[in-house]
Amino acid sequence: MVKQEGQLQALAALGDEVRSALYRYVRRENRPVTREEAAEAVRISVKLAAFHLDKLVDRGLLRADQEVPQGVRRRVGRAPKRYSVSDREFSVSLPERRYELAGEILIDSLARAGAEQGSGSPADVSRRVAWDRGWQLGAGLREQRNLGRPGPERTMAAAEDLLDQLGYEPAGDDRGELVLRNCPFHALVQRQRQLVCALNAALIDGMLRGLGNETVHADLRPEPGLCCVCVRPPSPG
Repeated sequence: MVKQEGQLQALAALGDEVRSALYRYVRRENRPVTREEAAEAVRISVKLAAFHLDKLVDRGLLRADQEVPQGVRRRVGRAPKRYSVSDREFSVSLPERRYELAGEILIDSLARAGAEQGSGSPADVSRRVAWDRGWQLGAGLREQRNLGRPGPERTMAAAEDLLDQLGYEPAGDDRGELVLRNCPFHALVQRQRQLVCALNAALIDGMLRGLGNETVHADLRPEPGLCCVCVRPPSPG
């Protein structure tokens, strides 16, 4: 009970809008960041950023140290604090999980399979339902932002925003692709990896098509510590 209360107190810290923004920024960067960097990212003063970052450290959500990362030149005097995400695990969902979305896809798949004779295997139906759901999400954002027929660059930016909203924690890599640092359906992967990875790929591919682009692709590329899908722009030339 004491452990659960401590976890709830830690998560309650994210109820503050500024702290939540700072925490999400640190997670998104996936590297130690300074107070100055965090303050600039969420557009607040360094003093206010330091206050909230230290509160997140107190609650166990972040850790702070003064080690200088490799490749960064050491300044004269005391090294500034750098903040990174702690290794603490929470029984409450953190990072974000979206099991209700997976549940909706699977329930809709059962309903469609029952209504459509010869619709294919349950896995085939679930992939089509996931693709349709992704298309709806992408088309909704496309209409909201009046994207028209976006090229690869605008599509990648819009996809990054939408994937972030869905809890995938997207991040650009040195190949110009978006890797996804969180699977919103993580626990389900432990039970049916092949099915869940296929649903992820179908959902994200449908989302890209809903955004109005045919050249950006969702590729299945399982890597340790990442979601099994990456978003790939067209090859140059």
